[in-house]
Amino acid sequence: MFKNESGKEAESQIQAFEDTWHWDAVAATTYHNLVNDSSPAVSKLIEALRQIVGANQMMAYLVMMTARLVELHRVLKPTGSLYLHCDPTASHYLKIILDTIFEPINFCNHIVWQRSDTHNDAKKQFPAISDHLLFYRKSDKQIFNKQHSAYPEDTLREWYLYLESPDGTTRRMTKQEIDSQQIPSGFRRFNTDNMTSPNPRPNLMYVYKGYPYPPKGWRYSLETMKELDEKGLLLFPSKPDGRIMRKRYLDEQQGVTVGDVWTDISQLRATMSERLGYPTQKPLALLERIILASSNPGDIVLDPFCGCGTAIAAAEKLGRKWIGIDITYLSIALQKYRLAAMFPNIKFDVKGEPKDFADAKQLALNDRYQFQWWALSLVRARPLGGDGASKEGKKGSDKGIDGIITFFDDNSDKSKKVLVQVKSGNVKSGDIRDLVGALQREKMAIGVFVTLEEASKPMKVEALDAGYYTSPYGENYPKIQILTVEELMKGVKVKMPPPYGTFKQAKVVPTQTFQPKLIDD
Repeated sequence: MFKNESGKEAESQIQAFEDTWHWDAVAATTYHNLVNDSSPAVSKLIEALRQIVGANQMMAYLVMMTARLVELHRVLKPTGSLYLHCDPTASHYLKIILDTIFEPINFCNHIVWQRSDTHNDAKKQFPAISDHLLFYRKSDKQIFNKQHSAYPEDTLREWYLYLESPDGTTRRMTKQEIDSQQIPSGFRRFNTDNMTSPNPRPNLMYVYKGYPYPPKGWRYSLETMKELDEKGLLLFPSKPDGRIMRKRYLDEQQGVTVGDVWTDISQLRATMSERLGYPTQKPLALLERIILASSNPGDIVLDPFCGCGTAIAAAEKLGRKWIGIDITYLSIALQKYRLAAMFPNIKFDVKGEPKDFADAKQLALNDRYQFQWWALSLVRARPLGGDGASKEGKKGSDKGIDGIITFFDDNSDKSKKVLVQVKSGNVKSGDIRDLVGALQREKMAIGVFVTLEEASKPMKVEALDAGYYTSPYGENYPKIQILTVEELMKGVKVKMPPPYGTFKQAKVVPTQTFQPKLIDD
């Protein structure tokens, strides 16, 4: 999985959506900084790992993570916690690194998340169906709120066997009700709890309403017994020598206490409405559980690898403040779309994104691929890569296509596409002819040419000569459209039927708070 660096693997294969690390000059510099400038423990550990692991992709990843984990530990509040999500490939190395940085006493849990069902593609090993969450605290002052999940069906079938009607009468559930788990409207389901004292208690040995006390006495005092009776929480036996039991209503129970093996949160499947198309997207429920467990409303949640923004979306939903960090403009764009869709009234700041045309030109000079992904976000285009999520954002040969916008403009389920090409310089009329050729070859409806430079007159003529795309509803759209980055930054839009979207749009959720300004300019 992590290859030795031979220099043969082309940098053009680094992908925007996938974490790919290389032992290069940056990794080597970070390694030497850790050895020379970190604590003695971290310095010794990273040297030892270098000797064992070697100069390869795994070591590059561990060096990158160590540098960031040191800083995350530094900024974490005494009440804070860190959850590191990883797969089994590197979890054992990361555990040692975290023990060194946080100290073993602050290790809380190694949580196993069953993210998928078993499958039969593993021929010589058990199928890999779990990921790992390494949970550490900054100190013993950490915030931790116990979490609960719904009772399993077996618990309901075996324990919650009684019903109470709206008028207060009780009865045992029928076999059909137990099998179907269908409860009559207005009825409350409950189980019965033994009220026997675990140890002999002479002061709690009393007869209540003619019913004898257990051999070791009651669990409750006579005063408490009367209070439970007044509240209707006692179930009296039909026989005089029977035992009084306490009612525990299902709708008042918190559920099962969540442990360190999580099997109740499914991976995102293709049919789920929550799925946005981002390959490493985590379920919202997973991040909600973590945030609920280790923070309170108003606390700050930091996700330094925020990808498609699940953690910050969960934080916003739960009334926390948040900061999200990512290094690709593609990811930042997706987060903006997601937040705007889920929380229409949200306010947030984006740091590091081009604010004007001069910033855009500088980004193009610094990194043309980041510029390309940022420019695609201006028209909400999906980066090239086809339908396979792992191919999103691929650098390298693109056959004249940098991005795709999908739309539907008839009654069929078949989508149509807008081809998007981005150029950061040296544009010419031949580029438009090439775009027309790509449009015809790929059988797409509309082509959009996004350019940093102003288009020449011959380019505009070539675009006009391409004609129009006519929708089934009779509306005409220019088949080739030239849009400058400056125009797009001022709000100019692609002329096309209503799009399906770059990625599937997130559903609106109730806004519990707005994002305050956390960082000064």
